[in-house]
Amino acid sequence: MTVQLTGWAADPERPALGDACPIERAITLLGRRSTVLLLREAAYGTSRFDDFVRRTGLTESVTAGELRRLVTEGLLAKQPYQEPGRRQRHEYVLTEAGHALVPILLALGEWGTKHRPHNPHVEARHAGCGAPITVEVHCTTGHRVPEDEVAIVVAEDRVA
Repeated sequence: MTVQLTGWAADPERPALGDACPIERAITLLGRRSTVLLLREAAYGTSRFDDFVRRTGLTESVTAGELRRLVTEGLLAKQPYQEPGRRQRHEYVLTEAGHALVPILLALGEWGTKHRPHNPHVEARHAGCGAPITVEVHCTTGHRVPEDEVAIVVAEDRVA
C-alpha cells in the first residue's frame, strides 16, 4: 500500500522535485525540533516569551531566534501587551497559517502516542465527549482516503 504518483512525478528518470514539492517546502520551514515545540506551545495557548522558554526547555537565545523567524514566516503574529507598572512587551499568537498547522501537530502527537509510547501517556482528546482524537485524510468532498488511493499530481497551472 503506497501513495500513487502520476504524470511527471511518476517518471523514474525525473530530477529531484526540490521546491516543486510542498513537503520539501514545509519541512524546510518546519524541520527543526525547536520550531515544532514552539508551534505546539502556541497551539496550546502559550503566548509569552518566558512561558515558551519554560514549557519547551529551549534556551532564551534559541527561543528568541525561532519566534522571530516564525513571525517573519507568517506563522505567528507579535502583539504588544503591558502589565500595570511594567514596560511594554510582546506576546505571540498563531496566525491563520499557524492555525492550519494544528492538524499536523495533532497527527504527530497521535503517531508519537502509538509508535513511541511513554509513561505518563499524553494524548489529544475531544473536550466535548472525552474520546481520543484521530487525524485522517479526507478529500474535499468528505470521503476518507486510504493511503493507496492518494494520487500525487503535478498541477503546473496552479500557483498557491
